[in-house]
Amino acid sequence: MKAELIYVTPPSDEQLAGMKAFLAKKHGTDDIELVLTKDESLKNGFILRMDRYEYDWSEKGRIEQLKKEFTKSISQFEGKDFDENRIISVLRSSVEDFKLQAVDKEIGHVTWVGDGIVTVEGIEHACYGEIVLFDCGIKGMVQDVRRDEIGIILFGRDTEIHEGSEVIRTEKMAGIPVGEHFLGRVVDALGAPIDGGEEIDADGYRPIENPAPGIVERKSVGVPMETGILAIDSMFPIGRGQRELIIGDRQTGKTSIAMDTILNQKGKNCICIYVAIGQKASTIAKLVNTFKSHGALEYTIVVAATASDPAPLQYIAPYSGTALAEYFMYQGKDVLMIYDDLSKHAVAYRAISLLLERSPGREAYPGDVFYLHSRLLERSSRLIPEAGGGSITALPIIETQSGDVSAYIPTNVISITDGQIYLESQLFFSGQRPAVNVGLSVSRVGGAAQTKAMKKAAGSIRIDLAQYREMEVFTQFSSDLDENTKKQLAHGRALMELLKQPLGRPFSMAEQVVILVAANAHIFSDLEVKQVADFRKEMLQYFADEKSDLISAIENGKDLTDELKADIVEAAKLFKQKYEEVSKESKEE
Repeated sequence: MKAELIYVTPPSDEQLAGMKAFLAKKHGTDDIELVLTKDESLKNGFILRMDRYEYDWSEKGRIEQLKKEFTKSISQFEGKDFDENRIISVLRSSVEDFKLQAVDKEIGHVTWVGDGIVTVEGIEHACYGEIVLFDCGIKGMVQDVRRDEIGIILFGRDTEIHEGSEVIRTEKMAGIPVGEHFLGRVVDALGAPIDGGEEIDADGYRPIENPAPGIVERKSVGVPMETGILAIDSMFPIGRGQRELIIGDRQTGKTSIAMDTILNQKGKNCICIYVAIGQKASTIAKLVNTFKSHGALEYTIVVAATASDPAPLQYIAPYSGTALAEYFMYQGKDVLMIYDDLSKHAVAYRAISLLLERSPGREAYPGDVFYLHSRLLERSSRLIPEAGGGSITALPIIETQSGDVSAYIPTNVISITDGQIYLESQLFFSGQRPAVNVGLSVSRVGGAAQTKAMKKAAGSIRIDLAQYREMEVFTQFSSDLDENTKKQLAHGRALMELLKQPLGRPFSMAEQVVILVAANAHIFSDLEVKQVADFRKEMLQYFADEKSDLISAIENGKDLTDELKADIVEAAKLFKQKYEEVSKESKEE
């Protein structure tokens, strides 16, 4: 086997014999041919290269090591106030503690580069998911391992990488720094802050790819994750540890549901992580400002891989967000994960796979695109106390084309999740917002994720709405209606109007119970449709001001007794009398 010795001063025969013995022991062969090359730029010392390995014991290499150590030490002072003596003390300590060592590196060379993908020959022992370092300082991740080369995805621009560039194994798996200080910050897919704030002090480091908790470590879903949206909490309840898909065409309010759910977690001891994949930077900035204005950013982390970021960063963003969530989950905390959206994530992965020359399948997606999302969403769960006791609730978002839920990616994710909230364009444009299609939406956890009060209050709402839709179609062809049918139609119209909800105004569980109890008692049925929203707003304010004891009873007891139900109906009727009197007076004026 050939080996190369790069030197400044020619070695003696004794030194050459020692080097050959070192290489023979390291590589398990005595058949070594040593080629000597002189290089004055090393200044002093030598470099040994053999079989894609490099052993650097040169002055040039030592200077590089010292530079890295110095940069690492100085970086901790960026953006912080420290006195001069403190800085000098830390730098002197780092230089004194610094130990020079012959660096043992496995090196490869770039054979092809383009579109954020690099093909490398020579790193024979690299494994999937390992981080590699290019000589220009850019990092990449091993994504494709072949017989004689590997495919690498870049976490940066490829402008400084060219054919022949050196690549070094780091022997570290791709990961992200994690910790409490990430709360309230906007970070990229690698955990670096992009909100203009100071560097984040990490409490640890977690690999972005992690095995999902096993069956024995999981606990059944039974604690509500209240979204504050009446249409969802009453009919398709979400529990902590559940995975509920939000699906619909573009511009139907998918992100708005996710945003309201995050706003509703204020004061509920739940950490929220919002992962933006392939979105415009302006859209993410607008969302962050909404969180700030509602005081929700303090318990939220935003992980952003914008539309201008390379496909590899968009690909790893949801895994990075989940690694952050797992840090909190294993501490016993509850986390809400929003993936917005997994359609763009699949497109980014398809781009990477096609560039890596993998065989395309249905809709040009690679064969493992199902595993792409299943290994991500399976990490969301509710843990038993022995395993940490926390939970990750996932709300993945999928965008459909012309309402086609039978397309490849939608059907894949529907089969992985525990239910879906289907948003319909027709409902959205008709003014029914949130545009939840009651017929196609479902929660596979159901009543297990509802409080007793909500379960009793929401009892017949789905049946009532189904009957209303059926009757509405039937009555289009009939003008002569009996009194009972008219009542049912009026009740259905009122329910549909009550399910409309203003953006950024989630309802508390007690408010939802009050609305549903009043609706089931037909308090809203004889109101004009345009009056319903105003009446609801005024009624909730009346309950908050005058009947706070009823609200407290619902919040504290989480049950709806017959007595409490009767008190709510009586209070609602009393308010309705006052409301009608005020309306009558204003009309007369």
